[in-house]
Amino acid sequence: MSSVLRYTESLCEALEVDYRLYTVKSHRNSINKSIDDWSVSYHQKCLDEIREDTYDYRMKFYIVEGRKYLRIEQETGVNHDGSITQKSIHAFVDKKTGEVYKSASWKSPAKGVRYSLMDKESRELCYRNCDWSGRYLYA
Repeated sequence: MSSVLRYTESLCEALEVDYRLYTVKSHRNSINKSIDDWSVSYHQKCLDEIREDTYDYRMKFYIVEGRKYLRIEQETGVNHDGSITQKSIHAFVDKKTGEVYKSASWKSPAKGVRYSLMDKESRELCYRNCDWSGRYLYA
């Protein structure tokens, strides 16, 4: 396995961890702002499922390999039949250089390198700043 692929897998893991932290924070905020018992009970149930590791996060990040780029795809939500409700492109990573790009479309990255996974300092900055919504990719 190439270093670029390994670092890209680590980026996907970091994105999923960020989404999990965001989910916990959102449920806690909802409990604090709730005005009815049903709402508090629902959000507490979600937090209990998170603690027990039975919560369905419904957000996945994975890699699709293309000719020139590794494409990080993001799946959001699952229907009752298991089909995906929404899919988008999170980022592109150059397979040779490890350069990370914001996506411009389904098939191509935006201009301008955002991070380099082969440079230790840039890679660590990327992992530290990454967020599931992609804000870290804006120049």
